[in-house]
Amino acid sequence: MTDGAEHGAEQENPASLRVVVVDDHPIFRFGLRAALDSGEGMRVVGEAGDAQAIEELVAAACPDVVVMDLHLPGVPGCEAVRRLAAAFPGLPVLMLTMSQDDGSLLAALRAGARGYLVKGAGRDAVLNAVRTTAAGGVVFGAEVAGRVTSLLLGEGAGQPRRMPAPGPLATLTEREREVLDLLARGADNRRIARTLCLADKTVRNHVSNIFGKLAVEHRAQAVALARDAGWGEGEECRRT
Repeated sequence: MTDGAEHGAEQENPASLRVVVVDDHPIFRFGLRAALDSGEGMRVVGEAGDAQAIEELVAAACPDVVVMDLHLPGVPGCEAVRRLAAAFPGLPVLMLTMSQDDGSLLAALRAGARGYLVKGAGRDAVLNAVRTTAAGGVVFGAEVAGRVTSLLLGEGAGQPRRMPAPGPLATLTEREREVLDLLARGADNRRIARTLCLADKTVRNHVSNIFGKLAVEHRAQAVALARDAGWGEGEECRRT
């Protein structure tokens, strides 16, 4: 992890909007930092390639906004957002990611992200998003803005139907229902982990718990029960 704080520049312009960047691709991070530093009244005061020690980085850099990738090695971006929300209430986090699927978007919103842009957004769009989130606003890129309302109403992909769960399905926790719904859509463990911002091991544990509660021995049986209950409908997940 690299702390890129620049105290001398900060003293020259103490009113600068302070930004921390977290992304595991060095070239993209370099370009993003250059774009942000070129913005009027804006300066990157810290950066990292993962979110393993995100609380320490934020405590040292004292940013006004954190710009973070969704899929990071070790600690997923959504988990990092939850940690920041607990340690630094009110600190805005802007997700800047390649993921455009509804599951990733909803997971980021649930974690507490203040904005969601898809990588490839123009420089001005990124600068405006950082300024808006720092001012207390919420920002969504044009690629996902039209889906936000339906997602918040529970109509997004990757979410189990809001109907009474029959039989053994009623014993599942909310997270286990999300995992099972994605299983019923054809997602493998890796895809589920990416969609829900979970570690691969956590997904395996959820799948094992689901099998135990449903008294099944393999995925096909669990998926059959879910689909009989009306779960897993809609767009299928592609294995990536």
